[in-house]
Amino acid sequence: MSEHPYVTHIPPMMVNPPRDPRWRGRIAGGAAVLVLVGGGGTAGAFLTETYLNRAPAPAIGTTSGSTVAATSVTEDDDLAPIVAEVQPSIVTVLVDGARESSLGSGVVLSADGLILTNNHVISSTGTVSVRLSTGRTVPARVVAADSTHDLALVQATGLSGLTPVTFAADDTVAVGDTVLAFGAPLGLEGTVTSGILSAKDRSLDTGEEQLTGLIQTDAAINQGNSGGALVDTSGRVVGINVAIATAGDSTGSVGLGFAIPADTVTSVVKQLQAQIDS
Repeated sequence: MSEHPYVTHIPPMMVNPPRDPRWRGRIAGGAAVLVLVGGGGTAGAFLTETYLNRAPAPAIGTTSGSTVAATSVTEDDDLAPIVAEVQPSIVTVLVDGARESSLGSGVVLSADGLILTNNHVISSTGTVSVRLSTGRTVPARVVAADSTHDLALVQATGLSGLTPVTFAADDTVAVGDTVLAFGAPLGLEGTVTSGILSAKDRSLDTGEEQLTGLIQTDAAINQGNSGGALVDTSGRVVGINVAIATAGDSTGSVGLGFAIPADTVTSVVKQLQAQIDS
């Protein structure tokens, strides 16, 4: 009998030493990804900070809400135009500390570089920077955060002309809709995966607070997808990736990913922006 899945926040990718110039080569090579995922190598080579309750429990016991069986996106679906539209609005968020460097994802909120990401992506101590889809990396700073909803705003510097994302309303998406997840899973920036919206109104117990009303998806989501976008086939953001379920000791995707729904995100963003302006 297989082990029950655990539910956990999506940790940012973490490597040691920070901003290792060989990082891209190791990831591109493929084999080293297995080492990082397995936690091998020097201390801190792959660290995960777990925010959700890791006690074993069936998926149906750790979440609540309605669901349907997952289905595959057909080959007839032309998703390339959606990817081309959304990709420029997806960024990588990096935090460089004295001993380690973490990597997560984010979405563009304004032309001058206001970025939305998960709070757990930027919660570690270090220097924050943002890497655009073009590969350009710029300094950034955290300007507001909401740990209860696991969202944060980061202001990148020296930018203009960026393309902000567009958010969907929660009542415009339904279980069974095709969705795409954008981000940098396992450090592989510019990655897109597809699936369906598997369920709505999931609730997860973090041990410190409850994350409620979450979207569930079977689109592959892994470490590094934290703060990335889940979008519909119109290119609108329906959620911000926040948690995954894993089986046993595995840290990989098992087709159970969770995102903070768009209505919650836009409401929290307004509150955070008000803090900045006050």
